[in-house]
Amino acid sequence: MAKEWIKGNDGRNLKFKREPLLNYGMNRWGLNKKSSVGPTSELIRTCAPKSFKEWKKYYFANAVQKKKNGIKITRKYFKVIGNKLYKNLSEAVYDELESINEQECIDFAYNLVLNRTYEGYQREIGIVNEKLESVLGVKIQPAPDEWDRTFNVDFFIQIKDKFIGLQIKSVSGLALDHYQWEAMHEKNHARFEEKYGGHVFFIYSRKSGKKAKIDNPEVIEEIKKEIKKLQGG
Repeated sequence: MAKEWIKGNDGRNLKFKREPLLNYGMNRWGLNKKSSVGPTSELIRTCAPKSFKEWKKYYFANAVQKKKNGIKITRKYFKVIGNKLYKNLSEAVYDELESINEQECIDFAYNLVLNRTYEGYQREIGIVNEKLESVLGVKIQPAPDEWDRTFNVDFFIQIKDKFIGLQIKSVSGLALDHYQWEAMHEKNHARFEEKYGGHVFFIYSRKSGKKAKIDNPEVIEEIKKEIKKLQGG
């Protein structure tokens, strides 16, 4: 019998009608972190499954919560996660929605469009000027508006007749639909690479004191490799 909260699928991946809210809850309370469900990306790469059945068997045989006691994850454990998600959403989020008023929404809209855009711009410039250009030894330029709208690229590096794209994103205040946001960007980034020859890199920034720092510093080595590849090195 079909479940009313499922609106479709992409392969085995089900699409939920209220997915933005469910994703928000999973992310807000850390229910999809390594501490709760194990290092899923590492596990599936190690497994390299040829079928979903193979992946499921490997996951339940090897997945362990990254907590002090290292509890083994079972199929029943997802009932525990689901119960926590339901309880938190039905209590905390419901109370928060009930307390929102019209003026709060007006203030938020103004802050989001003006204040946060300005602070985000300042953080981007700090990341580019103070962190990336000096380390990479290349000129980094703001992307034209067309690239921003079409490919979701904030900055670019030109290597000969090729272009590398950079997408800078603050890790604080992630949107309800963060996972859809990231998937959408990856599709547009693939189109950019096909057209301009260079990969697009996500750079996640985090405020540290009055300055911003790169939250995924390993990306710098990846960009260096891409530069070298496009230089023909």
